Amino acid sequence: MAKKVTEFACQNCGAVYPKWQGKCDACGEWNTIVEEHIGGEGFSNIAPRKKGKEIEFVGLTGEETALTRLHTNIKELDRVCGGGLVPGSVILVGGDPGIGKSTLLLQVSASIASLPDKPECYYISGEEAIDQVRIRAKRLKLEQTPVHLASATEVKDIIASLEKSKAAVVIIDSIQTMYLDEVESTPGSVAQVRACAYELIKLAKRKGFTLFLVGHVTKQGAIAGPRVLEHMVDTVLYFEGERGHHFRILRAVKNRYGATDEIGVFEMQDQGLVEVENPSALFLAERQGNVSGSCVFAGIEGSRPVLVEIQALVCPTSYASPKRAVVGWDSNRLSMVLAVLEARCGMNLSSQDIYLNIAGGLKITEPAADLAVAMAVISSMTNKPLPADTVIFGEIGLSGEIRAVSQGNARLKEAHKLGFKSAIMPANLFKKDKNHSIPDMSIYEIGNVQRLVNWFN
Repeated sequence: MAKKVTEFACQNCGAVYPKWQGKCDACGEWNTIVEEHIGGEGFSNIAPRKKGKEIEFVGLTGEETALTRLHTNIKELDRVCGGGLVPGSVILVGGDPGIGKSTLLLQVSASIASLPDKPECYYISGEEAIDQVRIRAKRLKLEQTPVHLASATEVKDIIASLEKSKAAVVIIDSIQTMYLDEVESTPGSVAQVRACAYELIKLAKRKGFTLFLVGHVTKQGAIAGPRVLEHMVDTVLYFEGERGHHFRILRAVKNRYGATDEIGVFEMQDQGLVEVENPSALFLAERQGNVSGSCVFAGIEGSRPVLVEIQALVCPTSYASPKRAVVGWDSNRLSMVLAVLEARCGMNLSSQDIYLNIAGGLKITEPAADLAVAMAVISSMTNKPLPADTVIFGEIGLSGEIRAVSQGNARLKEAHKLGFKSAIMPANLFKKDKNHSIPDMSIYEIGNVQRLVNWFN
Protein backbone atom coordinates (compact mmCIF):
# COMPACT_ATOMS: atom_id res chain seq x y z
CA MET A 1 0.00 0.00 0.00
CA ALA A 2 1.42 3.36 -1.03
CA LYS A 3 2.05 5.98 1.59
CA LYS A 4 0.12 9.22 1.38
CA VAL A 5 2.24 12.07 0.10
CA THR A 6 1.26 15.65 0.91
CA GLU A 7 2.50 19.10 0.06
CA PHE A 8 1.59 22.62 1.11
CA ALA A 9 0.62 24.86 -1.81
CA CYS A 10 -0.39 28.53 -1.95
CA GLN A 11 -3.88 28.84 -3.42
CA ASN A 12 -3.08 32.31 -4.75
CA CYS A 13 0.15 31.80 -6.71
CA GLY A 14 0.78 28.04 -6.63
CA ALA A 15 4.07 28.11 -4.68
CA VAL A 16 4.82 24.79 -2.95
CA TYR A 17 6.35 24.43 0.55
CA PRO A 18 7.48 21.34 2.52
CA LYS A 19 5.53 22.46 5.60
CA TRP A 20 2.79 24.90 6.52
CA GLN A 21 3.52 28.56 7.13
CA GLY A 22 1.28 31.56 7.60
CA LYS A 23 2.64 33.81 4.84
CA CYS A 24 3.51 32.89 1.27
CA ASP A 25 7.02 34.11 0.46
CA ALA A 26 6.26 34.18 -3.28
CA CYS A 27 3.18 36.42 -3.40
CA GLY A 28 3.11 37.86 0.12
CA GLU A 29 -0.44 36.73 0.91
CA TRP A 30 -1.43 35.44 4.35
CA ASN A 31 -3.34 32.23 5.15
CA THR A 32 -3.40 30.99 1.55
CA ILE A 33 -1.19 27.90 2.07
CA VAL A 34 -3.23 24.70 2.24
CA GLU A 35 -2.21 21.08 2.70
CA GLU A 36 -2.91 18.97 -0.39
CA HIS A 37 -2.65 15.22 -0.95
CA ILE A 38 -0.76 14.36 -4.11
CA GLY A 39 -0.70 10.62 -3.46
CA GLY A 40 -3.02 8.12 -1.83
CA GLU A 41 -4.03 4.56 -1.29
CA GLY A 42 -3.94 2.38 -4.37
CA PHE A 43 -1.31 4.25 -6.31
CA SER A 44 2.14 5.70 -5.85
CA ASN A 45 3.80 8.87 -7.09
CA ILE A 46 6.83 6.87 -8.15
CA ALA A 47 6.16 5.32 -11.55
CA PRO A 48 7.72 1.94 -12.30
CA ARG A 49 11.05 2.17 -14.05
CA LYS A 50 11.04 1.43 -17.75
CA LYS A 51 13.50 1.87 -20.51
CA GLY A 52 12.88 4.92 -22.68
CA LYS A 53 12.92 4.87 -26.44
CA GLU A 54 15.23 6.98 -28.53
CA ILE A 55 13.84 10.15 -30.05
CA GLU A 56 14.62 11.37 -33.56
CA PHE A 57 16.45 14.68 -34.01
CA VAL A 58 16.09 16.77 -37.18
CA GLY A 59 17.62 19.96 -38.49
CA LEU A 60 16.19 23.44 -38.43
CA THR A 61 15.46 23.37 -42.15
CA GLY A 62 12.75 21.23 -43.67
CA GLU A 63 9.17 21.22 -44.84
CA GLU A 64 6.79 23.19 -42.67
CA THR A 65 3.15 22.41 -42.14
CA ALA A 66 1.04 25.48 -42.83
CA LEU A 67 -1.25 26.56 -40.01
CA THR A 68 -4.88 26.22 -41.04
CA ARG A 69 -6.77 28.65 -38.88
CA LEU A 70 -10.46 28.52 -38.08
CA HIS A 71 -12.06 31.93 -38.48
CA THR A 72 -14.76 32.72 -35.94
CA ASN A 73 -16.45 35.55 -37.91
CA ILE A 74 -15.67 37.76 -34.89
CA LYS A 75 -12.93 39.94 -36.33
CA GLU A 76 -11.75 41.37 -33.01
CA LEU A 77 -11.20 37.90 -31.55
CA ASP A 78 -9.48 36.68 -34.72
CA ARG A 79 -7.17 39.71 -34.57
CA VAL A 80 -6.18 39.03 -30.96
CA CYS A 81 -5.58 35.31 -31.66
CA GLY A 82 -3.30 36.13 -34.60
CA GLY A 83 -5.76 35.67 -37.48
CA GLY A 84 -8.02 32.88 -36.24
CA LEU A 85 -8.04 29.77 -34.07
CA VAL A 86 -5.30 27.18 -34.58
CA PRO A 87 -6.53 23.55 -34.29
CA GLY A 88 -5.06 21.86 -31.24
CA SER A 89 -4.33 25.15 -29.49
CA VAL A 90 -5.36 25.93 -25.92
CA ILE A 91 -6.58 29.43 -25.00
CA LEU A 92 -6.89 30.63 -21.40
CA VAL A 93 -9.37 33.49 -20.89
CA GLY A 94 -9.29 35.45 -17.63
CA GLY A 95 -11.18 38.46 -16.34
CA ASP A 96 -13.06 39.96 -13.42
CA PRO A 97 -16.39 38.41 -12.38
CA GLY A 98 -19.28 39.70 -14.48
CA ILE A 99 -17.05 41.30 -17.11
CA GLY A 100 -18.55 39.19 -19.92
CA LYS A 101 -16.30 36.13 -20.36
CA SER A 102 -19.19 33.66 -20.57
CA THR A 103 -21.13 35.97 -22.87
CA LEU A 104 -18.18 36.32 -25.24
CA LEU A 105 -17.46 32.59 -25.40
CA LEU A 106 -21.13 31.73 -25.92
CA GLN A 107 -21.18 34.14 -28.85
CA VAL A 108 -17.95 32.59 -30.16
CA SER A 109 -19.35 29.06 -30.00
CA ALA A 110 -22.58 30.14 -31.70
CA SER A 111 -20.68 31.98 -34.43
CA ILE A 112 -18.44 29.00 -35.18
CA ALA A 113 -21.32 26.51 -35.09
CA SER A 114 -23.14 28.66 -37.67
CA LEU A 115 -20.33 28.49 -40.24
CA PRO A 116 -21.16 26.84 -43.60
CA ASP A 117 -19.26 23.61 -42.87
CA LYS A 118 -21.02 23.31 -39.45
CA PRO A 119 -18.03 22.56 -37.17
CA GLU A 120 -19.02 20.97 -33.86
CA CYS A 121 -18.80 23.29 -30.84
CA TYR A 122 -19.14 22.06 -27.27
CA TYR A 123 -19.89 24.45 -24.41
CA ILE A 124 -19.39 22.78 -21.00
CA SER A 125 -20.38 24.87 -17.99
CA GLY A 126 -19.33 23.93 -14.48
CA GLU A 127 -20.72 27.08 -12.85
CA GLU A 128 -24.21 27.33 -14.34
CA ALA A 129 -27.05 24.93 -14.95
CA ILE A 130 -28.24 24.26 -18.49
CA ASP A 131 -31.35 26.41 -18.01
CA GLN A 132 -29.21 29.38 -16.96
CA VAL A 133 -27.09 29.12 -20.08
CA ARG A 134 -30.22 28.83 -22.20
CA ILE A 135 -31.60 32.03 -20.66
CA ARG A 136 -28.42 33.87 -21.69
CA ALA A 137 -28.57 32.35 -25.18
CA LYS A 138 -32.17 33.49 -25.55
CA ARG A 139 -31.26 37.01 -24.46
CA LEU A 140 -28.47 37.02 -27.05
CA LYS A 141 -30.86 35.53 -29.66
CA LEU A 142 -28.58 32.52 -30.13
CA GLU A 143 -30.94 29.78 -29.00
CA GLN A 144 -31.33 28.40 -32.56
CA THR A 145 -27.59 27.84 -33.15
CA PRO A 146 -26.39 24.18 -33.12
CA VAL A 147 -24.16 24.42 -30.03
CA HIS A 148 -23.70 21.25 -27.94
CA LEU A 149 -24.38 22.31 -24.34
CA ALA A 150 -23.68 20.40 -21.12
CA SER A 151 -23.25 21.04 -17.41
CA ALA A 152 -20.49 18.90 -15.89
CA THR A 153 -17.53 19.12 -13.54
CA GLU A 154 -15.97 15.62 -13.66
CA VAL A 155 -13.05 15.69 -16.09
CA LYS A 156 -13.21 11.94 -16.74
CA ASP A 157 -16.82 12.23 -17.90
CA ILE A 158 -15.92 15.16 -20.16
CA ILE A 159 -12.99 13.30 -21.70
CA ALA A 160 -15.07 10.16 -22.29
CA SER A 161 -17.75 12.23 -24.05
CA LEU A 162 -15.30 14.18 -26.23
CA GLU A 163 -13.42 11.06 -27.27
CA LYS A 164 -16.36 9.97 -29.45
CA SER A 165 -17.03 13.42 -30.90
CA LYS A 166 -15.65 15.37 -33.85
CA ALA A 167 -15.28 18.55 -31.86
CA ALA A 168 -13.70 21.62 -33.46
CA VAL A 169 -14.02 23.93 -30.44
CA VAL A 170 -14.52 23.05 -26.77
CA ILE A 171 -15.21 25.65 -24.08
CA ILE A 172 -14.69 24.85 -20.38
CA ASP A 173 -16.34 27.42 -18.10
CA SER A 174 -14.48 27.41 -15.79
CA ILE A 175 -11.34 25.39 -15.06
CA GLN A 176 -11.64 26.15 -11.32
CA THR A 177 -14.86 24.10 -11.14
CA MET A 178 -13.39 20.93 -12.68
CA TYR A 179 -12.10 18.04 -10.58
CA LEU A 180 -10.42 14.62 -10.80
CA ASP A 181 -11.15 11.81 -8.35
CA GLU A 182 -7.47 10.85 -8.12
CA VAL A 183 -6.54 14.23 -6.64
CA GLU A 184 -7.54 14.53 -3.00
CA SER A 185 -8.26 18.26 -3.03
CA THR A 186 -11.30 20.45 -3.43
CA PRO A 187 -12.15 21.88 -6.88
CA GLY A 188 -10.28 25.10 -7.50
CA SER A 189 -7.21 24.12 -5.51
CA VAL A 190 -3.77 24.27 -7.07
CA ALA A 191 -3.47 20.51 -7.45
CA GLN A 192 -6.93 20.12 -9.00
CA VAL A 193 -6.53 23.00 -11.46
CA ARG A 194 -3.13 21.76 -12.56
CA ALA A 195 -4.24 18.14 -12.98
CA CYS A 196 -7.54 18.94 -14.73
CA ALA A 197 -5.88 21.36 -17.12
CA TYR A 198 -3.19 18.80 -17.98
CA GLU A 199 -5.75 16.11 -18.87
CA LEU A 200 -7.87 18.47 -20.98
CA ILE A 201 -4.87 19.96 -22.79
CA LYS A 202 -3.52 16.49 -23.56
CA LEU A 203 -6.89 15.56 -25.09
CA ALA A 204 -7.04 18.77 -27.16
CA LYS A 205 -3.56 18.17 -28.59
CA ARG A 206 -4.39 14.57 -29.48
CA LYS A 207 -7.84 15.22 -30.97
CA GLY A 208 -6.89 18.50 -32.66
CA PHE A 209 -9.67 20.75 -31.39
CA THR A 210 -9.34 24.29 -30.03
CA LEU A 211 -9.81 24.40 -26.26
CA PHE A 212 -10.97 27.49 -24.36
CA LEU A 213 -10.39 27.49 -20.60
CA VAL A 214 -12.05 30.20 -18.52
CA GLY A 215 -10.02 31.19 -15.46
CA HIS A 216 -10.95 33.23 -12.42
CA VAL A 217 -8.73 36.13 -11.39
CA THR A 218 -7.44 37.24 -8.01
CA LYS A 219 -7.98 40.67 -6.46
CA GLN A 220 -4.67 41.76 -8.04
CA GLY A 221 -6.07 40.90 -11.49
CA ALA A 222 -3.90 37.82 -12.15
CA ILE A 223 -5.42 34.48 -13.11
CA ALA A 224 -6.11 32.50 -9.94
CA GLY A 225 -4.40 29.19 -9.29
CA PRO A 226 -0.91 28.06 -10.22
CA ARG A 227 1.15 30.28 -12.45
CA VAL A 228 2.15 27.14 -14.32
CA LEU A 229 -1.31 27.14 -15.92
CA GLU A 230 -0.30 30.12 -18.06
CA HIS A 231 2.82 28.24 -19.18
CA MET A 232 0.82 25.14 -20.14
CA VAL A 233 -1.50 26.92 -22.59
CA ASP A 234 -0.69 28.43 -25.99
CA THR A 235 -2.53 31.73 -25.61
CA VAL A 236 -3.51 33.82 -22.58
CA LEU A 237 -6.25 36.43 -23.04
CA TYR A 238 -7.39 38.95 -20.44
CA PHE A 239 -10.87 40.45 -20.69
CA GLU A 240 -10.65 43.95 -19.23
CA GLY A 241 -13.08 46.77 -18.63
CA GLU A 242 -14.76 48.90 -16.01
CA ARG A 243 -18.29 48.17 -14.90
CA GLY A 244 -19.17 51.83 -15.35
CA HIS A 245 -18.10 51.79 -19.01
CA HIS A 246 -19.92 50.10 -21.84
CA PHE A 247 -16.90 48.69 -23.68
CA ARG A 248 -14.53 45.79 -23.02
CA ILE A 249 -10.92 45.16 -24.01
CA LEU A 250 -9.70 41.67 -24.96
CA ARG A 251 -5.92 41.70 -24.58
CA ALA A 252 -3.41 38.98 -25.52
CA VAL A 253 -0.53 38.73 -23.04
CA LYS A 254 0.83 35.47 -24.48
CA ASN A 255 0.36 33.99 -27.93
CA ARG A 256 2.43 31.28 -29.56
CA TYR A 257 0.67 31.81 -32.88
CA GLY A 258 0.48 35.60 -33.07
CA ALA A 259 1.56 38.95 -31.66
CA THR A 260 1.33 39.71 -27.96
CA ASP A 261 -0.24 42.89 -26.53
CA GLU A 262 -2.79 42.82 -29.36
CA ILE A 263 -6.22 44.09 -28.32
CA GLY A 264 -9.78 43.64 -29.48
CA VAL A 265 -12.46 46.14 -28.49
CA PHE A 266 -16.08 45.21 -27.80
CA GLU A 267 -19.08 47.23 -26.70
CA MET A 268 -21.48 45.73 -24.17
CA GLN A 269 -25.08 46.11 -25.32
CA ASP A 270 -28.41 44.48 -24.49
CA GLN A 271 -27.86 41.91 -27.25
CA GLY A 272 -24.37 41.02 -25.98
CA LEU A 273 -20.91 42.10 -27.06
CA VAL A 274 -20.63 44.04 -30.31
CA GLU A 275 -17.35 44.58 -32.14
CA VAL A 276 -15.87 48.08 -32.31
CA GLU A 277 -14.05 48.59 -35.58
CA ASN A 278 -12.74 52.08 -34.72
CA PRO A 279 -11.86 52.17 -31.00
CA SER A 280 -10.21 55.60 -31.24
CA ALA A 281 -13.52 57.20 -32.18
CA LEU A 282 -15.18 55.44 -29.24
CA PHE A 283 -12.59 56.59 -26.70
CA LEU A 284 -12.80 60.20 -27.92
CA ALA A 285 -16.59 60.30 -28.36
CA GLU A 286 -17.26 62.24 -25.12
CA ARG A 287 -14.19 64.46 -25.23
CA GLN A 288 -14.65 68.19 -24.77
CA GLY A 289 -12.15 70.47 -26.46
CA ASN A 290 -10.51 73.63 -25.08
CA VAL A 291 -10.33 72.31 -21.52
CA SER A 292 -7.14 72.64 -19.50
CA GLY A 293 -5.52 69.43 -18.35
CA SER A 294 -6.75 67.41 -21.33
CA CYS A 295 -4.78 66.13 -24.30
CA VAL A 296 -4.98 63.31 -26.85
CA PHE A 297 -2.32 60.60 -26.83
CA ALA A 298 -1.57 58.58 -29.97
CA GLY A 299 -0.69 55.13 -28.68
CA ILE A 300 -0.03 51.68 -30.09
CA GLU A 301 -1.76 48.57 -28.75
CA GLY A 302 -0.22 45.55 -30.43
CA SER A 303 -0.30 46.41 -34.13
CA ARG A 304 -3.22 48.84 -33.83
CA PRO A 305 -2.87 52.61 -33.30
CA VAL A 306 -5.31 53.88 -30.68
CA LEU A 307 -6.07 57.48 -29.70
CA VAL A 308 -7.14 58.12 -26.10
CA GLU A 309 -7.71 61.19 -23.96
CA ILE A 310 -5.40 61.80 -21.00
CA GLN A 311 -6.84 64.00 -18.25
CA ALA A 312 -4.86 65.64 -15.45
CA LEU A 313 -6.06 67.77 -12.53
CA VAL A 314 -3.59 69.78 -10.44
CA CYS A 315 -4.81 71.57 -7.31
CA PRO A 316 -3.16 72.85 -4.08
CA THR A 317 -2.95 70.28 -1.31
CA SER A 318 -4.13 70.80 2.25
CA TYR A 319 -1.92 68.01 3.65
CA ALA A 320 1.78 67.67 4.39
CA SER A 321 2.27 65.09 1.65
CA PRO A 322 0.52 65.69 -1.70
CA LYS A 323 -1.81 63.08 -3.14
CA ARG A 324 -1.13 61.22 -6.37
CA ALA A 325 -4.13 59.35 -7.79
CA VAL A 326 -3.71 57.46 -11.07
CA VAL A 327 -6.30 55.53 -13.09
CA GLY A 328 -5.21 53.59 -16.18
CA TRP A 329 -1.46 54.32 -16.00
CA ASP A 330 1.57 53.35 -13.93
CA SER A 331 1.79 55.45 -10.75
CA ASN A 332 5.58 54.98 -10.61
CA ARG A 333 5.85 56.32 -14.14
CA LEU A 334 3.85 59.40 -13.12
CA SER A 335 6.21 60.01 -10.19
CA MET A 336 9.17 59.87 -12.56
CA VAL A 337 7.61 62.36 -14.99
CA LEU A 338 6.77 64.76 -12.14
CA ALA A 339 10.32 64.50 -10.79
CA VAL A 340 11.75 65.39 -14.21
CA LEU A 341 9.41 68.39 -14.50
CA GLU A 342 10.54 69.65 -11.06
CA ALA A 343 14.26 69.07 -11.62
CA ARG A 344 14.58 70.12 -15.28
CA CYS A 345 11.79 72.71 -15.63
CA GLY A 346 11.78 74.26 -12.14
CA MET A 347 8.10 73.51 -11.56
CA ASN A 348 6.86 73.32 -7.96
CA LEU A 349 4.68 70.23 -7.82
CA SER A 350 5.47 69.14 -4.25
CA SER A 351 2.64 71.29 -2.89
CA GLN A 352 0.05 70.13 -5.42
CA ASP A 353 -2.36 67.22 -5.48
CA ILE A 354 -2.27 65.55 -8.91
CA TYR A 355 -4.97 63.32 -10.35
CA LEU A 356 -4.41 61.47 -13.63
CA ASN A 357 -7.03 59.57 -15.59
CA ILE A 358 -7.06 57.70 -18.89
CA ALA A 359 -10.55 58.48 -20.11
CA GLY A 360 -12.64 55.50 -21.13
CA GLY A 361 -11.03 52.97 -18.79
CA LEU A 362 -8.21 51.82 -21.10
CA LYS A 363 -4.97 50.80 -19.38
CA ILE A 364 -1.82 52.18 -21.01
CA THR A 365 1.57 50.58 -20.42
CA GLU A 366 3.87 52.00 -23.08
CA PRO A 367 6.31 54.81 -22.11
CA ALA A 368 5.31 56.78 -25.21
CA ALA A 369 2.59 58.39 -23.08
CA ASP A 370 5.16 60.32 -20.97
CA LEU A 371 5.03 63.43 -23.12
CA ALA A 372 1.22 63.52 -23.20
CA VAL A 373 1.04 63.12 -19.42
CA ALA A 374 3.56 65.95 -18.90
CA MET A 375 1.63 68.23 -21.27
CA ALA A 376 -1.65 67.48 -19.47
CA VAL A 377 -0.10 68.24 -16.06
CA ILE A 378 1.42 71.53 -17.25
CA SER A 379 -1.84 72.49 -18.96
CA SER A 380 -3.81 71.92 -15.77
CA MET A 381 -1.30 73.77 -13.61
CA THR A 382 -1.19 76.81 -15.90
CA ASN A 383 -4.94 76.59 -16.64
CA LYS A 384 -4.19 76.91 -20.36
CA PRO A 385 -5.78 74.38 -22.73
CA LEU A 386 -4.00 72.69 -25.57
CA PRO A 387 -5.40 72.94 -29.11
CA ALA A 388 -8.24 70.46 -29.48
CA ASP A 389 -6.93 69.15 -32.82
CA THR A 390 -3.45 68.18 -31.53
CA VAL A 391 -2.11 64.71 -30.68
CA ILE A 392 0.96 64.06 -28.53
CA PHE A 393 3.36 61.15 -28.05
CA GLY A 394 6.95 60.69 -26.87
CA GLU A 395 9.06 59.19 -24.09
CA ILE A 396 10.77 61.34 -21.44
CA GLY A 397 14.26 60.50 -20.11
CA LEU A 398 15.62 61.39 -16.68
CA SER A 399 17.90 64.03 -18.16
CA GLY A 400 14.89 65.77 -19.68
CA GLU A 401 15.34 64.60 -23.27
CA ILE A 402 12.38 63.51 -25.39
CA ARG A 403 13.14 60.06 -26.81
CA ALA A 404 11.83 58.63 -30.05
CA VAL A 405 9.16 55.91 -30.01
CA SER A 406 8.24 53.19 -32.48
CA GLN A 407 5.64 53.30 -35.27
CA GLY A 408 5.40 57.07 -35.36
CA ASN A 409 4.01 57.08 -38.89
CA ALA A 410 1.14 54.77 -37.92
CA ARG A 411 0.23 57.05 -35.01
CA LEU A 412 0.15 60.11 -37.25
CA LYS A 413 -1.96 58.38 -39.90
CA GLU A 414 -4.55 57.33 -37.34
CA ALA A 415 -4.69 60.88 -35.96
CA HIS A 416 -5.06 62.36 -39.42
CA LYS A 417 -7.84 59.91 -40.24
CA LEU A 418 -9.81 61.20 -37.25
CA GLY A 419 -9.37 64.84 -38.25
CA PHE A 420 -6.43 66.01 -36.13
CA LYS A 421 -4.43 68.82 -37.72
CA SER A 422 -1.21 68.91 -35.69
CA ALA A 423 1.07 66.66 -33.63
CA ILE A 424 3.65 67.21 -30.89
CA MET A 425 6.31 64.50 -31.06
CA PRO A 426 10.01 63.79 -30.40
CA ALA A 427 12.59 65.50 -32.56
CA ASN A 428 14.43 63.47 -35.22
CA LEU A 429 11.85 60.70 -35.05
CA PHE A 430 11.91 60.37 -38.84
CA LYS A 431 15.56 61.20 -39.33
CA LYS A 432 16.11 58.05 -41.42
CA ASP A 433 12.67 58.00 -43.01
CA LYS A 434 12.01 60.85 -45.40
CA ASN A 435 8.61 59.53 -46.55
CA HIS A 436 6.70 60.40 -43.41
CA SER A 437 4.92 63.54 -44.50
CA ILE A 438 1.20 63.65 -43.68
CA PRO A 439 -0.77 66.06 -45.87
CA ASP A 440 -2.47 68.98 -44.11
CA MET A 441 -0.87 68.08 -40.76
CA SER A 442 1.54 70.33 -38.84
CA ILE A 443 4.37 68.57 -36.99
CA TYR A 444 5.99 70.17 -33.92
CA GLU A 445 9.16 68.43 -32.78
CA ILE A 446 10.35 68.78 -29.18
CA GLY A 447 13.76 67.60 -28.01
CA ASN A 448 13.71 68.61 -24.33
CA VAL A 449 11.09 68.99 -21.60
CA GLN A 450 12.11 72.60 -21.01
CA ARG A 451 10.35 73.50 -24.22
CA LEU A 452 7.10 72.15 -22.80
CA VAL A 453 6.81 75.06 -20.39
CA ASN A 454 7.55 77.54 -23.17
CA TRP A 455 4.69 76.04 -25.15
CA PHE A 456 2.19 77.55 -22.67
CA ASN A 457 3.87 80.95 -22.37
